Amino acid sequence: MLSKLWELCIGFGRSTLMGYGGGPSIIPLYEHEAVGRFAWMNKEEFGQALAFGNALPGPIATKLAAYIGFKVAGWLGAVVAVAAVVMPTALLMVLLVGVMSKLSNNSIIRGMIKGIQPVIFVMLAMLAYDFIKYAFQPIDGPVKFLPFMIAAVYFIMVQYLGMNSVWGILGGLLIGALFMR
Repeated sequence: MLSKLWELCIGFGRSTLMGYGGGPSIIPLYEHEAVGRFAWMNKEEFGQALAFGNALPGPIATKLAAYIGFKVAGWLGAVVAVAAVVMPTALLMVLLVGVMSKLSNNSIIRGMIKGIQPVIFVMLAMLAYDFIKYAFQPIDGPVKFLPFMIAAVYFIMVQYLGMNSVWGILGGLLIGALFMR
């Protein structure tokens, strides 16, 4: 049990420290730890956890950590995994807030931020690419392309009609419960 807790601490702590750009951009790193390195779950289980976590409010990084930590080592595992996600960045933010405020007008710092933005884009694109196989699987029934229709309607609702994303999440849950069993 202690070794599992240590693995959770190392896996999520390392991913958190190596990630840049927030929860969605760090998900491929979490997947690498949970599926590839420690084999706490397979790719399909990770995809399901990610889908379920995105349907709930709050940051995805902590939800995934809590879910995986609980799966690996119960409630204590969930606490350790969430602490490994939250503590490194919280401590770094406290330590670096003064330094960053003094260097915010530095051209090198601004250049570094601009240079990392394409990397974050690629990490998010990799996440979307990995997740697409779960999101657009054909289903049995009269409308085999229903997952694609859900995605298209959700995109239009949020991007062009300005609707709150929660309505799409609730709609997707309802449609899934009724037609995608």
